[in-house]
Amino acid sequence: MYAWSLRFRSVDLETDSLKVVSILQGISKALPEHAIIDDIRDLLSKEWNVTIHCIPRTVLVCLESLALLFERMITRRCFCSFAPRPWLFVGLGNPGDKYKGTRHNVGFEMIDAFAEAQGIEVNSLNCKAIFGQGFVGDAPLLLAKPQTYMNLSGESTRALAAYYKLPLNRVIVFHDDMDLPCGVLRLQDKGGHGSHNGLKSVIYHFWGNREFARLRIGIGKPPGQMDPKAFLLQKFNVLARERIDTALQEGVEGLKLLLSKGLTESARRFNTEQKYKHIRLQTMPT
Repeated sequence: MYAWSLRFRSVDLETDSLKVVSILQGISKALPEHAIIDDIRDLLSKEWNVTIHCIPRTVLVCLESLALLFERMITRRCFCSFAPRPWLFVGLGNPGDKYKGTRHNVGFEMIDAFAEAQGIEVNSLNCKAIFGQGFVGDAPLLLAKPQTYMNLSGESTRALAAYYKLPLNRVIVFHDDMDLPCGVLRLQDKGGHGSHNGLKSVIYHFWGNREFARLRIGIGKPPGQMDPKAFLLQKFNVLARERIDTALQEGVEGLKLLLSKGLTESARRFNTEQKYKHIRLQTMPT
């Protein structure tokens, strides 16, 4: 942008066109390098011959067009330095139809439910994850479903956080939890792995740091002496499916609250509501 300002200054125009140069220089110093600068350069390039050969009034018209374009690009919601730092929502699960609808894949389902509710497409590939990005109100958001299989989920999660230069307090992981009754949710700012292999991987790839948020999605405990691994890879029965579908919608509302009120306040409100649900459901069969 500064190079364009120098080229304008080298043209011998009348006094008002020198003011144009001064304004352009101010813009160039105030703005960081970003993709929108390329758009401004393109406009100046197209108007360059007109600016040189016509009267200063044309220069002012060109600047007015530039200002309108600049205003549109600044107010347009985009992932740039003018937007708040995005949240990264990561749902844990296993890829492929074989695992679709199983207890271990409710993290994926939470991502899908939230994306559908907010009209965000999650259909690209980024850092070994099915990926999408969008906005909820003015809050920028990244959605990801790692495709590395559960036990290697941390590879994708860390790569995404690093690529977008996100601190751990902007990352939240959605995962199944056998320590909660089926359909009960908990929103926490940090914690251990609870023997969950996906969480183990995420913590490992964050160099042992556990200071990231998580949305725990209760799936209940396996009945009797059933192998927990077999339980995780089973699909929900009809009653459990109904509870999970309800929980997913409650999770969507909780996450919307997180984006508007922040983690601390949203967790306080959300977990209070879920506490009473926990008491109601903990003794009911699934």
